Amino acid sequence: MKAIRRFTVRTVLPESIAPLSRLAKNLRWSWHKPTEDLFAQLNPRAWENVHGDPVKLLGSLTREEIQQIAEDPQTVEQITALDADLTRYLTQPQWYQRTQTDDAPAAIAYFSAEYGITSVLPQYSGGLGILAGDHLKTASDMGIPVVGVGLLYQAGYFKQSLSQDGWQQETYPVLDPDEMPLTLLREQDGAPARISLPLPNSRSLSAQIWRADVGRVPLLLLDSNIPENDEHARNVTDRLYGGGSDHRLQQELLLGMGGIRALRAFARITDAPAPEVFHCNEGHAGFLGIERIQELMNPLDGSEPMTWNEALTAVRSATVFTTHTPVPAGIDRFDRAQVEYFVNAGLTPAVPTAHVLELGAENYEGGDPSKFNMAVMGLRLAQRANGVAKLHGVVSRGMFQGLWSGFDTEEVPITSVTNGVHTPSWIDPAMREIAVDPQENDQDPASRWRKIYQASDQDLWRVRRDLRERLVHDVRRRLRSSWKKRGAADAELAWTDSVLDPDVLTIGFARRVPTYKRLTLMLRDPERLKRLLLDPENPIQLIVAGKSHPADEMGKRMIQDLVRFTDDPEVRHRIVFLPNYDIAMARVLFPGCDVWLNNPLRPLEACGTSGMKAAMNGGLNLSVLDGWWDEMYDGQNGWAIPTADNKASADERDDIEAAALYELIENHVAPRFYGESADDPEITSEEIPHQWLAMVKHTLATLGPNVSARRMLTDYVQKLYVPACVSGRRALADNGTVARSTSRWIERVRQGWPQVHVEHVDAEGVLQEPQIGDELTINAYINLGSLAPRDVKVQVGFGHVSESDHIHERNYAYLDRVTELGSGRFLFSGTLTIDRSGPFGYTVRVLPSHEELAGPAELGLVRNAT
Repeated sequence: MKAIRRFTVRTVLPESIAPLSRLAKNLRWSWHKPTEDLFAQLNPRAWENVHGDPVKLLGSLTREEIQQIAEDPQTVEQITALDADLTRYLTQPQWYQRTQTDDAPAAIAYFSAEYGITSVLPQYSGGLGILAGDHLKTASDMGIPVVGVGLLYQAGYFKQSLSQDGWQQETYPVLDPDEMPLTLLREQDGAPARISLPLPNSRSLSAQIWRADVGRVPLLLLDSNIPENDEHARNVTDRLYGGGSDHRLQQELLLGMGGIRALRAFARITDAPAPEVFHCNEGHAGFLGIERIQELMNPLDGSEPMTWNEALTAVRSATVFTTHTPVPAGIDRFDRAQVEYFVNAGLTPAVPTAHVLELGAENYEGGDPSKFNMAVMGLRLAQRANGVAKLHGVVSRGMFQGLWSGFDTEEVPITSVTNGVHTPSWIDPAMREIAVDPQENDQDPASRWRKIYQASDQDLWRVRRDLRERLVHDVRRRLRSSWKKRGAADAELAWTDSVLDPDVLTIGFARRVPTYKRLTLMLRDPERLKRLLLDPENPIQLIVAGKSHPADEMGKRMIQDLVRFTDDPEVRHRIVFLPNYDIAMARVLFPGCDVWLNNPLRPLEACGTSGMKAAMNGGLNLSVLDGWWDEMYDGQNGWAIPTADNKASADERDDIEAAALYELIENHVAPRFYGESADDPEITSEEIPHQWLAMVKHTLATLGPNVSARRMLTDYVQKLYVPACVSGRRALADNGTVARSTSRWIERVRQGWPQVHVEHVDAEGVLQEPQIGDELTINAYINLGSLAPRDVKVQVGFGHVSESDHIHERNYAYLDRVTELGSGRFLFSGTLTIDRSGPFGYTVRVLPSHEELAGPAELGLVRNAT
């Protein structure tokens, strides 16, 4: 019998245990073990049935069970204590309050298309969402005043299962917001708060706003599934990364423009401080800058309207853009006409559509004039931008160099902040107990991780084996469930009870499955892989998981190829594929693996934080030198898989790197795991691999603090948020005086720049046989046209010269002695010191100069001597 109507009945708790509702709604329970344990203890069987969801647990309790809990003095006392602990956590000063000055922002808006916070709020697909969730959790722990903005997807991301022949299958169970840890944002009269955007053909897209409390960080999620919308508008927030191009564009308009409107409603209703910095996490939310420009050009508070250029200058000053994409194909691009069609519906009545289109235009060499590029718009709307690892910063500067024509790749103004992971979410409690000092240290955060050196090898080995054994049992349960969904009967599945061995070297590989991550590289030589799995002395076992995008046929084929290999009765006890990879699986998988494998095509991995989660649990990385591993591998914390020469074909490259992978496992990784040993006097059946454990301790002590999101957030605050706040405040002070004057200066410089050129350069003091230490006087004759010397800096770059006359290992000096020659011509002079032997050279260039610029390349203007 099917219900004709469905609604959620709220649980009414007695006063003595009423704080349970607050504890369930605040997602801090997902990384605060005592609170999670409390809910698990209330009704262990029900906790298992609701898959560890406190809100659903409370909704599943009968009146009798609730009354029993309320009459248990010990449980009531525990609830009261945890409620008081949550209050302290939410109100006491943390790192941000203890260390930051008045220059720090009062609030920071963080926009992301997905958030991976807990499996009970399935609004994520992979690394981008997990990173965003860890960003919010860590901001909460550190007291950083972040407010998150995203979309609430009715079906989240898909659930993955396998067909009988190993093909990925997707299902999209509809989520009920009333059954999730969310609260609807309401006006003072109790009506749901609404935001609305105009759409073509006199339609509109409205959304309500759900609030998730991530510790002390509010996360606002926009939901278009409301009666005011027509059917198409209701479905805009149906699925994460679902639908066609028009659908995605509407999602991103709602996220960016609607997200700003949601922030304004939230601040108005709750008296929360208005954000002073806006962080766009990837290009999906890029339209947030357009909405903020619209606010400044058409202010509702009676202030003087700004022009387009003035508003653009003000918005850029307080915006941070983070790119996560190492390949152009990973960037959202729309047809220019498509964007024009939606914008012309009245989205930005004060902003000319042509200006919006210019922001996303690929009007550079190699670009497609018919496309609107979301990452390009994000970069043009942000004064500060970053990649997510040092190598990714290098890749990003190369990928977007066209926006800064005339500058060398390394000068492109995209810095890097290497990602990190939220330690309390990802480190297993047993490992945390043995490896991490619970006391925070603002001055020396790394000191906490040196506790691991106090642990004996016997104790560390025991913890590692316990985690491996727990993983083995979890894998057996999940594998049996997967086979049953593929059609197997219980009578056929007795073999799953002995899959994997808690005493065998365990290698993990789990991530999204685009082709560049090379899920099946391990299958390049199936017979050699079999020999490694079945080696009588040093066997290995592999646990693999990951989802392919529903539209990625090649990714699905890779999964099927791997599954078919794992189905082989000869090896299926040593290699498994687990469908439906999610946070709940990951929390057992990362701690239980001895080695974490990562073999992408270098340099196509932006960061790859899964290996970080393994490292903080004592796992050793076996990875291509890409993403974060490229900068943090030190030779003692794991192994680097050599990469083939770039001249190799794709097949040759895979052959070479697969062979290197097999060789490392066979001759280095496995022998060290099973190698030299000393008997443990307490555990006589085991042998302790001391060299292996020395690597584990070194990994925990050195990588622990570096892969922590506390380090990442510290970098964001100091390098990006505080400078953006200072610039933004200055730009908008006194009714935007600085933004207005700066924009006029930028307009004047852009108009006058075509007239600027270097007429002649000469040097004085060059001896017949120059020596290190000699000083040169450089004279540059510059025609500035309509510009003045105060508008520019004349820079000399010098250093070692290659055979092609390219200057390497450059130093810079400014020519700051200025002589007016008339008719817009000036002589700029200065000295430099020859600081190296061998081929030496110099060149001169002219750059715009203004105190409100974040760097010399910001405007993309340069005039080089020829």
